[in-house]
Amino acid sequence: MPKNITASPDIAASSELTPLFSRWGTFWLTVGMVFAFFISQLFGVYIAGKLVLPAAKKASIGDIFFFGSNDGTVVSLSILIGCVLLLALSVLIIRLKRGMLRQYLALKPFSVSVGMRVLGLLLVFMIASQALTYMLDMTPLVFVDPLYQSVSSVWLLVFAIVVVAPIYEEVVFRGILWSAITEQFTAPSYSENHGAIVASMVTSLIFAVIHVQYGIYEISTIVVLALIFCYARIKSGSLLLPIVLHIVNNGAAMWQYVAQST
Repeated sequence: MPKNITASPDIAASSELTPLFSRWGTFWLTVGMVFAFFISQLFGVYIAGKLVLPAAKKASIGDIFFFGSNDGTVVSLSILIGCVLLLALSVLIIRLKRGMLRQYLALKPFSVSVGMRVLGLLLVFMIASQALTYMLDMTPLVFVDPLYQSVSSVWLLVFAIVVVAPIYEEVVFRGILWSAITEQFTAPSYSENHGAIVASMVTSLIFAVIHVQYGIYEISTIVVLALIFCYARIKSGSLLLPIVLHIVNNGAAMWQYVAQST
């Protein structure tokens, strides 16, 4: 992450406000949100599995998780359920801390010129990543195969992965966690962008590691991708731009996968 980044208005403004979370509060918030991320996925698979799987009424909890995690319809619905739960949790936490939701999550318009520049950066990354993947003969989306083959509607799977997942992942990682970590480094003793850089590194590493369906190579590329999303958050001062870029990235990956599968 470049160190000469110009601070966005929301970063500058945050230094004038009392942090919502203490250092320990930020630590436990991070642990709690990662835990909630996995629990929401498990809960979503269980609820969706009970509704969708034919033999769910007689199946054990283990069977529901095993068969549900490989069923495209169940996984798609679980993403929708997880989205609702994580968005509700994020809003609840900020409200309980008496924070301003739109400001804390940076839910505001972004400059089109900034958006186009960062989109260009993302496209360069996507092309380079695709070329490297081809040279190394990697198959990063192999986990989608059973989901694609078993889903009741391909469009449901596409909607869940391309649109829904980016929304709640950005709210959690480039939203509440990024803001909580950044505000810990707003004292005059820190440089202007110190908090943004620390928050970007920490959230990007966590974001990559939680993608347990991938291997080491894929996780490495996700770290770089997450840093691009953080850069977009910094330059635009808005969470909406990372959400848009995340959707573009997932959409391109799914389009390529579907095109190769048909």
